[in-house]
Amino acid sequence: MALDPNRTAVVVVDMQNGFCHPDGSLFAPGSESAIEPVTDLVDAARDAGARVVYTRDVHPPEQFDGNHYYDEFERWGEHVVEGTWDADLHGDLDVRDEDLVVEKHTYDAFYRTQLEGWLDSHGVDDLLICGTLANVCVLHTAGSAGLRDYRPILVTDALGYIEKEHKEYAVDHADWLFGETATLADVAFE
Repeated sequence: MALDPNRTAVVVVDMQNGFCHPDGSLFAPGSESAIEPVTDLVDAARDAGARVVYTRDVHPPEQFDGNHYYDEFERWGEHVVEGTWDADLHGDLDVRDEDLVVEKHTYDAFYRTQLEGWLDSHGVDDLLICGTLANVCVLHTAGSAGLRDYRPILVTDALGYIEKEHKEYAVDHADWLFGETATLADVAFE
């Protein structure tokens, strides 16, 4: 799979302490094990001249107060609360000034964020999507990308998860419905 680095971005979804560090509020060992392949993908993309985007799932403490239905704290417990260590990107990531860091408040990195405008202004069409959780924020971000006419490519060996079946579901669903899948070894830049 050869990609034009000028039209490609790696989107690293929610590789935060809360999900990837053993002391995190929603730690999953599958998320911690995704750190190294994610950094390998980012390094390869940078070397080729592709862009890098990091997303951060961040919740103000009062975000779900008074909501009619949608309440992540009810489902998951309090997690990645704004201003906490839990919400910070994991320290093993090489986040640089030229990278875009998108702060989001839902599973979808496009919902009420600057991501779409930034991608369009930089001429990006193809998205290599990695990060965590495969069946939650990764899947919703990838689906939203496909609906916006980007080419979402889930990098399967750079995805974090709670249960292995969750990852398998996300990969199968994305491949079947709205995107493509690839391994790190499949990704090349022309």
